[in-house]
Amino acid sequence: MNDEKNEEILHEAASDFEFLQEKIKERPINKKKLLKRTIITASMAVLFGLLACLSFLLLEPVLNNWLYPEEEPEIVTFPQEKNEMRPEDMLTEGTSTGQEETVLDQETEESSSLQEQETMSGQMTETVTESSTETMSTETVNTEAASTESESSERPKTEAHTEMETVPVEPLAPYQMQYEELYKVYREIASSMVTVTAVHADVDWFNNTDQSEGTTAGVIIANNNRELLILSRKSSLDNAQAIRVSFCNGVEADAVIKQFDSNTNLAVLAVDLKYIASDTLASVSVATLGSSIISGITGTPVIAVGNLFGYKDTVCYGMITSKGNIVTMADSEYKLMTTDIYAGTNPSGILVDMNMEVIGIIDNSHNHDDTKNLLSAIGITELKGLVTKLSNGEDIPYLGIYVQDISEQMGSELGLPPGAYIVDIDMDSPAMLKGIQKGDILVRVGTQQIHSAADYMNVLRNIHVENSIDIVVRRASVNAYEEMHFMVQPIKQYE
Repeated sequence: MNDEKNEEILHEAASDFEFLQEKIKERPINKKKLLKRTIITASMAVLFGLLACLSFLLLEPVLNNWLYPEEEPEIVTFPQEKNEMRPEDMLTEGTSTGQEETVLDQETEESSSLQEQETMSGQMTETVTESSTETMSTETVNTEAASTESESSERPKTEAHTEMETVPVEPLAPYQMQYEELYKVYREIASSMVTVTAVHADVDWFNNTDQSEGTTAGVIIANNNRELLILSRKSSLDNAQAIRVSFCNGVEADAVIKQFDSNTNLAVLAVDLKYIASDTLASVSVATLGSSIISGITGTPVIAVGNLFGYKDTVCYGMITSKGNIVTMADSEYKLMTTDIYAGTNPSGILVDMNMEVIGIIDNSHNHDDTKNLLSAIGITELKGLVTKLSNGEDIPYLGIYVQDISEQMGSELGLPPGAYIVDIDMDSPAMLKGIQKGDILVRVGTQQIHSAADYMNVLRNIHVENSIDIVVRRASVNAYEEMHFMVQPIKQYE
């Protein structure tokens, strides 16, 4: 009974607190909202990553230059030369008259000595006739003694003669010594030579890619603390997908064209020093640019180094046969040197003198038809101003004017004023479009007076493309030459 009462009491107590009980249910998952949040989170992550990459790309060069500052490249200069006479040339010129005087003195001394010998011979004949009778008797007495002495003296002479014959004679030794010295010069300059390879990618009819390579010779001309600068031929590098440079130790590096000149077909290539190992830099050397206007250079020995027969690293020895051949181009004039060296029809490389200096850049494109295989080179003296601008990446100004010097005889006979005679002008060139004509005489460019084609070239090398210049010419009229002014703005040469 008590148990039943207790159960009733508990049931009544539970029913009293029944209103306080609640049932907890799980909240249903909103799949669309969850997917939306997931997409938003992923998008923000991608956006943050892109912003981080963009910030790194923009700030990386700045931070890199701040932490590891690079040296500014040095300005490369090849100073212009003047027609000055070297000390050895002055000595040679001064001793020519002295040698003639010494020859005349020797001839007078020889003539006087001959006269003295004739007088002495006359006196000797008189003395001999007087003493001939006395000596005849003594000769018979001494004949036997002389015969015995001659027999004894002939023996050692014969023995000495046989000893001299056993001494070896080497007639080719001087030639061997000469070629050994030439080889030393070649080995010195070979460290400045490189092989430039242009890689072309060709596609055949079946869309198969085939790589072809063309090589040309190059020479190291400068190191501006950031790049190694190499002078090479431009046409061999046209349409190249990549340019590789092979140094004297066989190491290769990628190169880019820094600047080029379409007139001379020359280009300066740049190889970043970051991609050249220290041992390679130690094994290569920068070539020294010499002079091609030295008096008496014709007939002197030279060494041709480069790609002479279609093969790299070739060398030939020879001599300069002429140096005064003029090659006239637009806004430039160069001297062409010829040699007696046989080469291919399209060689490349340099000419080096015995001082291990570069005096010419090989170029057979200006040869006559009957001398296609004789090596020729453009003189380095006229090229120094151009090479300076190419080495510093400056644009080559173009006006389209062909000029030549006016000789004193031509000026006096035709009554031409001093200046540079315009022999031709390019069609649609900046000079022609402004009114300059063939036959005008160029007398001033800017503030510089023009007396020769070399003056015009030197002034043009210092002109910038974006600046207009005042060109003054004299044009023939009815009775005299009238002065005319033209404001011309040069353009880039390859536009």
